[in-house]
Amino acid sequence: MAGTRQEDGQIKGNVLIARLRYVVGRGGQAALDKVLERLPDSDRQLLRGLLLPVAWYPLAVNVRLDEAIGAVLAPGDRNQIFRDMGRASTESNLKGVQRHLVKVGDPHYLLSREPDLLRLYHDVGRGTYEKVGDKEAVVRNLDLASVTLAGCLTTVGWHERAIELCGGKNVRVTETVCVARGGPYCEYRCVWE
Repeated sequence: MAGTRQEDGQIKGNVLIARLRYVVGRGGQAALDKVLERLPDSDRQLLRGLLLPVAWYPLAVNVRLDEAIGAVLAPGDRNQIFRDMGRASTESNLKGVQRHLVKVGDPHYLLSREPDLLRLYHDVGRGTYEKVGDKEAVVRNLDLASVTLAGCLTTVGWHERAIELCGGKNVRVTETVCVARGGPYCEYRCVWE
């Protein structure tokens, strides 16, 4: 698959659950059925079954799910759909079980937890955080098991919405280095007012 370094590793169920909810929210059960039809039988069975938010699932399933979502919901330009999906995931998680990470008025508090956040979602890889200014930071994801352009766009959307939930305005998150584009790691520059 283009843009994928490798497809081993695992991801938490809350990532898959957020994606499925996003599809239903965008197009109802009919859209979800179309997405699932594009997947192998084993993926369909897994995704139609009971997904536990804290359980680990094969990352390869998430990669295939992202491709199917893009094909069904945005067959042309997929960039915005994946950013939106990342934003929806943030809503689901940071307004739920991870709400303790949100401190209104202090996006740096949440961003400084990048190493912990990455471990909440992935079993392989590590995250870093660098405060660049009062309203600017750089976060990096290194050594992830799988890196796709779709996954990077959801990460951009996730960080945009996370900073907004912490009180940031006019948030801009730009991926300046990307493994899927040949870089040694993924780097996200976060700027807000």
